[in-house]
Amino acid sequence: MNKIILEPIWQTNDLEFDKLYSERIRQLSRKHWTPMEIAKKAARFLASAPGTKILDIGSGVGKFCLIGAYNFPASFFYGIEQREDLYQIAVTAKGTTGTGNANFFLGNLTQVDHTRFDHFYFYNAFYENLAGDGHIDQLLPYSTELYLYYSRYLYGMLESKKSGTRLVTFHSLEDEVPPCYQLVDATVDLNLKMWVKS
Repeated sequence: MNKIILEPIWQTNDLEFDKLYSERIRQLSRKHWTPMEIAKKAARFLASAPGTKILDIGSGVGKFCLIGAYNFPASFFYGIEQREDLYQIAVTAKGTTGTGNANFFLGNLTQVDHTRFDHFYFYNAFYENLAGDGHIDQLLPYSTELYLYYSRYLYGMLESKKSGTRLVTFHSLEDEVPPCYQLVDATVDLNLKMWVKS
């Protein structure tokens, strides 16, 4: 007799997933956290082999990493986040969900050793520097100069990676994507794009 394995409630849809968080964080969800179906598609592409290490750049409250790690348990999902409150929320959500193959770091992209990671997920974490409103909070400085600085840094980082490196961008202006990355798949609305370094 086959056992029926039910998914945990937090994996059923965005509304249930967001119940892991406070009301303030839920209010930010629609604009700032990756939708569940997008996270699953992106993670499927990035978790290309057992043991793959994937970095979410600007991981917020950890939604992409937690969904990816649950659905692809043979891969490892890491998030780097510079806001301490969001980092702490992600760590708490990891504990609540018991997701062992997701880990979070507090810090800035420029402070992480990118050589430890195979593939990358980028839901335009830098765009807040260009937006006139809709920021997560007012705790960080925002400027066009910072947007350009971070975009150039990520561009150089991605350019230095080996052939076959995978990248997923969501709502990106693509300033950070070097021409050596070939677009291999995209959603109909072109918001989600999947790239491989040639």
